[in-house]
Amino acid sequence: MESTRRRVGTPDGRSLEVMDAGDPTGAVVYYHHGSPGSCVLAPEWVEDAAAQGLRLISHSRPGYGGSDRLAGRTVGQVASDVATVLDHLGVGRFATWGLSGGGPHALACAALLPDRVVAAASISGVAPYGVEGLDWVEGMGEEDLQEVQMAISGDRAGVLASADAMAESLRHAGPEQFAREMAELLTPVDAAVVEGPFGAFLAASAAEGLARSGAGSADDDLAFLSAWGFDVGSITVPVQIWQGEQDLMVPAAHGAWLAVHIPGAEAHLEPSLGHLTVAATRIGEVHSWLAGHL
Repeated sequence: MESTRRRVGTPDGRSLEVMDAGDPTGAVVYYHHGSPGSCVLAPEWVEDAAAQGLRLISHSRPGYGGSDRLAGRTVGQVASDVATVLDHLGVGRFATWGLSGGGPHALACAALLPDRVVAAASISGVAPYGVEGLDWVEGMGEEDLQEVQMAISGDRAGVLASADAMAESLRHAGPEQFAREMAELLTPVDAAVVEGPFGAFLAASAAEGLARSGAGSADDDLAFLSAWGFDVGSITVPVQIWQGEQDLMVPAAHGAWLAVHIPGAEAHLEPSLGHLTVAATRIGEVHSWLAGHL
């Protein structure tokens, strides 16, 4: 399935790397990648989108891959970048979903572009930090926990150094090395996914996203732990929350909190799934649900 890669300029002079795939005449679904990641799309997602008559678009967030960095960015600032990309492509209404660190960015579009977004889905996505009723780090794997604690303490230099070290280890990693590097954060169900074709996609997405530096990942971490620039309780469009309970990267409590605090959210809290297995096995259902609102 052919994908088109292009660059789109922003009003403030930055450049975004954009991927455009699926059915070129179909209704648009916008994908927000994980942390780390890039605009690279899993072949299975592209094939599914095309089969359902959907056009799948994504961009590498600032600081990832070929997209220029925007230091100090908030989660909510993604909405203006997405609007810029879609204006460039002549697209009005769209649906959106995000994986892991992309989840909050999909929700940002739902909250801040309500006249254009018809529905959104958060897949294994993080919840806001410092909110009542959620211990943000409870159940998080040790490797992620160390990075989060640096960000919480305000050690921006340490967060960037840690992200650069990760970039150095992953930018040339194939699927096997990727699995080894991520081993401490993988529950058995996620480890099984990484060993298959989906692992090759994850490795390629991370390698491209970290090709220049770890800045995008560091900026994500800092943005998640700061004010997002919108209230998830203000979202008025239909939302799905997908979360596996066997998740060491984004503990299941994040999905449960989002499901309660986003008005009318449809929750899929899956006991048998982990962080990555939701994206590896459920995206066809997500696309079908989103397509029903387009």
